[in-house]
Amino acid sequence: MKSTILLLLSSILIVSITTATNIKSTEAPKHLRPILSRRQSFSQGDPINSKGAGAPISGGTNPALDQQNPDNLGAQSTDSGTVPNLKWSFSDSRTRLFAGGWVREQVEGALREMHWHRVAEWGFVYNGSVRIAVVDDGGENQVDVLGVGDIWYIPKGQAHTFQGSTVRSRIFGRVADQLGLEDQNEVLLAFDDGDFDATGTTFNVDDWIAHTPKSVLAKNFGVNESIFDTVPTPDPYIVKANVSQENVTSPYGKLEGNSSYVYHLSKKPVSRAPGGGGTVAIVDSRNFPVATTIAAAVVTLEPHGLRELHWHPNAEEWLYFHRGEARATVFLGGATARTFDFRAGDTAVFPDNSGHYIENTSDTEKLVWIELYKSDRVVDVSLTQWLALTPADIVASTLKIPFRWLCG
Repeated sequence: MKSTILLLLSSILIVSITTATNIKSTEAPKHLRPILSRRQSFSQGDPINSKGAGAPISGGTNPALDQQNPDNLGAQSTDSGTVPNLKWSFSDSRTRLFAGGWVREQVEGALREMHWHRVAEWGFVYNGSVRIAVVDDGGENQVDVLGVGDIWYIPKGQAHTFQGSTVRSRIFGRVADQLGLEDQNEVLLAFDDGDFDATGTTFNVDDWIAHTPKSVLAKNFGVNESIFDTVPTPDPYIVKANVSQENVTSPYGKLEGNSSYVYHLSKKPVSRAPGGGGTVAIVDSRNFPVATTIAAAVVTLEPHGLRELHWHPNAEEWLYFHRGEARATVFLGGATARTFDFRAGDTAVFPDNSGHYIENTSDTEKLVWIELYKSDRVVDVSLTQWLALTPADIVASTLKIPFRWLCG
C-alpha cells in the first residue's frame, strides 16, 4: 500500500511512502541484468535509483516536466542539502500585448519607442539583425546595424531606440527582451538591476510628452500646441513604423572606437577553448571599454563536452541557454549541492563564488549559452589549475588521493 501525506506548514511537501511488503525487487541475476543507464528511471519520470531506492509518483506532479528534469527527482547522488531553485524557463514568462504587436513577436516595421533607463542595457543578436540609434549626454550619436553575434551596451541614462520587424521579449537573469530588424530576428536584452519594472527605471519619450502641459511643450520646442494632439497615451512601448533608412550626423561627434556602444563580435575570429571541447568569446571592458557593469561570455560546447569545474570570485553568473541540452551541479559549500537540467530557452543564476560545471548531455548537438556578470570583467577560478599550482603533497593530503597521480 502506498500513502501520500500532504503537510501544510511554512512550506508544502508531498511525501510518498511505500510499505516494504509491496516493494518488488528490481534485482536480477547479475548475468541477466540489462546494461541500462543509471538515469533511465529518472528520465522516465520515476524517482527510483539503480539500487531500487525511491518509488513511482502516482499524482501531484507534471510528468512532462519531470522527464525533462531528472535531476530534480534525485538522479544525481552527490546532491545534498537545500539549494533554492536557480533555474527559470522563458516558456513560463508572461507575454505582454501592445497595439503594435506583442513582446514575443510583432508586426513588420516595429519600433521600440525612444526611451532611456536608470540602469545599463546589454543586448546580443543571435538571429537576424537590428538597427540601433543612440545619443549620449554630450550630444555624440551612433546609428548602427548589428548582425548575429554582435553586442550593444548602453550606459544608464543614455537615450536610444531600436527597430525591426519581429520583436520578442523574455526575462533573462534580471530582465531581457528580444527584438529584430527582419523576419526571424532575435536579440537577448539584459539589464544590470533586478528591479527593472519599478517606477523610475524606464522612461519613454511619448509617455513624458503626454504628461507635460502642451503650453510648456509649445514653448520648449517653439511650435504650436496642436502638434502634440496625437501623442499616444498610454505609451505604446512598441509602435508600428516603417524601417528607417536615415542616418544623422551629430555636430558634436560620433560614438566610435573606445566610445562605441556597439561591439561587432561577428567580425572577430572564433577562439577555441584551451581544452579543445568548444569555443569561448569574452566581451568585457577589456575589449569593449564602455561595458563597465555587464561582462559577457558566449560559449559553445561540443557533444558530451564539459565546462570544467570552476567558480567566479567577483559576481554571480546569469546564464541563457540558446541551443542544446545541459546539466550543471551548483555547490554552495557546507555539504550543499544541487543538480539542474537545462534545455534551449532556460535561464539560470549561479551565486557568486559557488562551485559549478556545465556539461553538454547531447550525443549530437552542440550546446550554446551566454554568460552575463554584473561586473566589468569576466573572471573565473579553475579547480584544475588551482590543484595543479598547489604543492602536490598538500593536495594529496587534503583529498586523500595518490601523490603519484598528482605528479604524473
